[in-house]
Amino acid sequence: MNKKMFKSYSGQFLSWFASSLTIAACLGIIIYVFVMGYKSLNLNFIFTEPNPTQDESMVGGISTPIAGTLLLTAIGTLLAFPWALGTAIYLSEYAKKNIITQLFRLGIDVLAGVPTIVIAIFGVAIFSNPFFGFLSSKVEVEGVSKVFGKSFFVAGITMAIMILPFVIKTCEEAIKSVPDSYREGSLAMGASKWYTIIKIVIPSASNGIIAAIVLGMGRIIGDTAIVVLTLGATIRMTGLQPWWTPDNWISTLQNTGSTLTTYIYHMSPAGYGNMPEKAFGASLVLIVVIILLNLMTDFLVSNKKITKED
Repeated sequence: MNKKMFKSYSGQFLSWFASSLTIAACLGIIIYVFVMGYKSLNLNFIFTEPNPTQDESMVGGISTPIAGTLLLTAIGTLLAFPWALGTAIYLSEYAKKNIITQLFRLGIDVLAGVPTIVIAIFGVAIFSNPFFGFLSSKVEVEGVSKVFGKSFFVAGITMAIMILPFVIKTCEEAIKSVPDSYREGSLAMGASKWYTIIKIVIPSASNGIIAAIVLGMGRIIGDTAIVVLTLGATIRMTGLQPWWTPDNWISTLQNTGSTLTTYIYHMSPAGYGNMPEKAFGASLVLIVVIILLNLMTDFLVSNKKITKED
């Protein structure tokens, strides 16, 4: 075997080894969580609310954390998407290459790298201001009513800020992937630039844009720091009960709750409870949700892939 072939086979082996190691790590985590958590999975666990008891263990299920996860994901996604898409359109279709645009892109990159705990602290500091009192409930501190600064509204806005740079960059890449001939053909027919963007470019980039939304949702579902600091991480909904009735929706959104990630923490020995079997059961549900989101993303991306013309 000559030196050239040795390098080729060595590179191929190292690539295979790295890929196999990654797959093995992922499968190992999934299998371990499944083995430890599948015994907890049943209809009662899925559809009943957790019920704190005096010994700090938990009985009941995870219906409230599941609902909190879905509610928080919906709020964060709905707030972030229009903002992110508008920014992506500006950067890809209108922005000129100058120092201002470079600084703007730098700001997006910096925000993408900021730890979520820092964003969470920012959310608490800002939304505890009386000006934002309508977003959360109030608490009595030494006889003085103060803004609590923790609610689904507050956590949703903070989550939107967290996923914003990620969704912007992914949407921008999707828009840039649309061939220039699409734009040129529309403009040659007399269409305005805005009409071309709305009717030609955005529909052509829709798969990539939807994939960005789904991946952003995955970021929200898997976050813990923002939930703990801005949602309160209370095991149950603290608004008016029953929380799911239309008359109590506003109260629910202005008060605290939990998600699957904080439930897992509470149930683990490191948290307030000592129910690892329930923690693994909730972890298994969370992994299934994340897998479904990734499968959805892969389907959307591969369903209609647009390649940019050379």
